[in-house]
Amino acid sequence: MSAEGRWSPANIGNLSGITAIVTGANSGLGLRTAVRLAEHAATVVLACRDTGRGQAALATVRAEVPAANAELAPLDLADLASVRRFAAAWGERRLDLLINNAGVMAIPRRVTPDGFEMQLATNHLGHFALTGLLLPSLLIGSVADGPARVVTLSSFVHRSGRMQRDDLMLERNYTPWRAYGQSKLANLLFMRELGRWADAAGVRLASLAAHPGYAATNLVSVGPAMSGHSWQGRIMNASTKVLAQSADRGAWPTLRAASDPLARSGDYFGPRGLAEQRGAPKRVGMSSQALDPVAAEWLWEQSVALTGVDYGLLTPPG
Repeated sequence: MSAEGRWSPANIGNLSGITAIVTGANSGLGLRTAVRLAEHAATVVLACRDTGRGQAALATVRAEVPAANAELAPLDLADLASVRRFAAAWGERRLDLLINNAGVMAIPRRVTPDGFEMQLATNHLGHFALTGLLLPSLLIGSVADGPARVVTLSSFVHRSGRMQRDDLMLERNYTPWRAYGQSKLANLLFMRELGRWADAAGVRLASLAAHPGYAATNLVSVGPAMSGHSWQGRIMNASTKVLAQSADRGAWPTLRAASDPLARSGDYFGPRGLAEQRGAPKRVGMSSQALDPVAAEWLWEQSVALTGVDYGLLTPPG
């Protein structure tokens, strides 16, 4: 079997000296990512919206990794004021790894305090703002003797996504899965455009992406519960337990993107199995929409206008 098929967390080297932020680390993929990074001696910041669940997650990290250097910080990606408070509290502290993991999936339409559609706000706009505000700290970071890394989580569902340029917040034509697909496509467009901006500026920053395949997390039941169909959530949870890989295995593509010395800016990792649903992580492809430079540039401009974060330290690509 090729090296692509053999990768596991055992391949992660010593991460002593590495500081990582993992958004949405209170459960699921984010929690398992934080545990694995802590196992390899990284300093891990669990950035969580719910303080109570965050404290429970921090206790889990410390229970599984007694020597863990881990801490909890409040962050609600659906609220730009919270994002700005988090970045201000971070200050000038060095940052080596930013794992843009937090997300919501296929929920009923909700509007954030900033007036944004919730899935686009949480999955993309909040991370866009967070990354830009933390850029000074990232530019002094380093991973595997290379630049700091930003790893943004997408999904195989991005392939069904379309950027709704005339209705970005889906005010006229909302469905839960249309909004989710758009937000996951936005993640890849952002990943690629961030790399393009960094290259144009000649700075040390790597932008990568990953997706977990079909992983057993609580995301599958949240949408039905919010819609008042908790029975659907129970059915989905039951099928997920049978068909999906564990949340820990679902975190492997993220961990590879974050730590593999051979990973490069622009790489996208996902499971190697049938339809990228499960298995060891490898480099995977993207949809033609995700590779569209015009769409990436348009989304970047919209994101700057909506969030007020302009990435002023980077030179606009020519």
